[in-house]
Amino acid sequence: MNVSLESIYTWYRSTIRNPKYRWWIIAGTAAYILMPFDFLPDFIPVIGQLDDALVITLLFTELSQILIARVKTQKPSNTSETDVKPQPVDVTAVSID
Repeated sequence: MNVSLESIYTWYRSTIRNPKYRWWIIAGTAAYILMPFDFLPDFIPVIGQLDDALVITLLFTELSQILIARVKTQKPSNTSETDVKPQPVDVTAVSID
């Protein structure tokens, strides 16, 4: 079985972008981070925390990209002053002699 880091990253990215599985991936990532015995055990000084830092970075990167995409697609709820069309004003002119 040949599994590369790129295929794992692609799977993680596509799964977290699917709204149906997003909360399961977030919960699984949190469980992995909190679990003391994982791929590289946390009691090994630097290397144990390195894989957790990598997973946290991956999670926050993907969630921030999802939020940025959502903000870009939303329509603004309030209009600014430049978006308001001017209304015609009826004025009665009086000549001054």
